Formats: sequence, structure tokens, C-alpha cells
Amino acid sequence: MAWTEVLKRTPFFDLHVAAGAKVVPFAGFEMPVQYPEGITAEHHVVRKGAGLFDVTHMGEFEVRGRDALAFTSYVTSNDPNALAVGQVQYSNFLHETGGIVDDCLVHRMADRVWIVVNASNCAKDWAHINQYKGEFDVTLHDRSDLTSLLALQGPMSQQVLQPLAPGVNLDAIGFYHFTTGKVAGVDCLIARTGYTGEDGFELYHDPRNAVPLWRALVNPESIVKPVGLGARDSLRLEMAYPLFGNDIDDETTPFEAGTGWTVKMAKGDFVGKQALETQMAKGLTRRLVGFKLLERGFPRHGYPVFVNGERFGEVRSGTVSPSLGDAIGTAYLPRGVAKAGTKFEVEIRGKRLPAEAVHTPFWTKGSRR
Repeated sequence: MAWTEVLKRTPFFDLHVAAGAKVVPFAGFEMPVQYPEGITAEHHVVRKGAGLFDVTHMGEFEVRGRDALAFTSYVTSNDPNALAVGQVQYSNFLHETGGIVDDCLVHRMADRVWIVVNASNCAKDWAHINQYKGEFDVTLHDRSDLTSLLALQGPMSQQVLQPLAPGVNLDAIGFYHFTTGKVAGVDCLIARTGYTGEDGFELYHDPRNAVPLWRALVNPESIVKPVGLGARDSLRLEMAYPLFGNDIDDETTPFEAGTGWTVKMAKGDFVGKQALETQMAKGLTRRLVGFKLLERGFPRHGYPVFVNGERFGEVRSGTVSPSLGDAIGTAYLPRGVAKAGTKFEVEIRGKRLPAEAVHTPFWTKGSRR
């Protein structure tokens, strides 16, 4: 990042600083990577109790108009027409080449579509979808700067949130569904979604109400603890949830990344369909797998991977799992050997350590509904 770049701050910035957070540049924002207790402790808070993430840096796009669903279907790989009002769908924006522009969440509302995108790709995504709106009766609105977002995650999330939302039946909100209502008196879009593998809710709200909402959730009487981006990464990797820039990028397709279930080829035309049809006809040359190191080590993004003694890419994501104690990661392997049980090597500081491809997710005991 150039030193001249002006970083944004979320409405929660002063609260992070007051809590002793280590703040770092991330996707154009000053964001908390961890708090004084550390990443491992925060990780376990989410696995066992309830943790609160500031994810206001994420981007939110609104699609309105007669062709809102048709447009969304054209610019995403999944099929939003299959959604009921109040339902959420994991999807992708694709290049014409079939490569992933970004992954996203599509929310179907009664009168519009709400799309949530990654912070680091917000400007790129906005430019990408705008180039396709010409033939559709839609208006697009970037609501990113007008929206704050908190993610309450952990098996005790509903127990914590329900008393603050007496007018909302949280038990009636299924996984990947949402509703609207007041939380601590603040109007919110309340979605049962998350990036951790645990039960939880994402609360979209007006930035002007951000601080009171945070204080209602994090206070001396509450079990909720603030959690930074460091634990968010270890939690999502234990679930093998893809991270753009690591596991997926502009050069990888959903089929290669193991998320082919997000591609609905039968729905009609969409951006990237022809390239994916070609790839299906020719067959894949690589596939993303999860792995565990068989010796002590810490696999990190970018470390070289060797298959049968030959270099084949690099570690895409890696950590030592706080929940399992194992060194885990993801890497692309040749299609013929991209399966559980395959042995290969990861080079760490000049030494090649044995690794084995395993089934994912790594963590299978989450409370996610």
C-alpha cells in the first residue's frame, strides 16, 4: 500500500482503539487485526461463546427495477430466481474467461436485490457489474458508505441477541435467511449468515447508529467479546471457506475451486458461461484441496508446493488450527491427484515437509444451523 493512500475508518474505530486493538491497514481501512488477549483466545471465544466482528469494510450494492432478478442472474453464477424473499445465496461474479471477479452474497428482498461483496474488491466489482446493465431495466446503487455491518458469531449468539431484539423471532430465521427488525432499538437487516462455521447473525445498519449498537452487544454485563480479522481468518480456514486473493482469484474458476455448486448452467445465459462450458468439455487441470502437514511446521500463503518432486503452485491459505492443533492449508493440485489421501510436499524455509490432502471442512463440530 502506498504511504500516500488515505485510509478509511469505520464508525467503530475509536471503540477498537479504546479496547486496545492492534489496528492495521486492510482493504483501504484501518481495521483491528486482534485485541490484547490475542488471536487464539478470540478464535476460541467464537467457537465456544459469542464474538463480535466489525466488518463494515465490506461492500453493499443494491439492484432495483423491473429486471433486478434477471440482471443479478446475468452477472452472477448462481440462480437468484430460486430464492424466496428473505433468503440469501452464495454466488460469484465471473469474468468472460470464467475466472472469479469476486465471491458475494445475494439477498432477495421484496422490491430489490442486496449484494454483499469483499472490501478489497468493492471498486472492481462495481465497475464490473455496471458494464452489463445497459440492456436491463435496473438502477444500481453503491450503499457501501451508507452501511455499517457487525457480525455476531458463536454458539451463544442467539442467546445474546434475542433479549436485544424482543420484536424479532430469531428462531424463525433459518440459515442463509434474513429479516428486518430492531436490535437495541436500532433498525437492522438481520441475516443468519457468517464466515466462521458457527451460528450467528450479520447486522446491517445505519452508521449513525453504529456505536450504540456495539455498546449494547459489548459491555461489562455481556459475554460477547470483540474479535479481530486475525481470528476471522483462522475460523474461516478451519471451515475451508474460500478467501479471495488466496484460494480464489481472477485466474481460478468455481469448478477448480471446488465451488461448482454455485454455478447453475441451466438457468440461461450469464457472464462467463461459455468459458465454463469449454472448461467442462476439456476437463479440469487442477483442483483446490485442503491439506494437513504430517510434520511440525507453519504453512503460509505463497509457500511452494511440490507434487512428485515437481513444483506445482503454492500454498493458498495456511495456519496452525487453534481448534485442532494441526497445521492446515489449501493448495491446488493436478486434477488426477486432487483427492484425499494424496501425499505431496510444502517447502517451508528451504525444507520440504510432507503433507496430505484431506477432506474439508477441517472443523466439523461447529454450531452452524
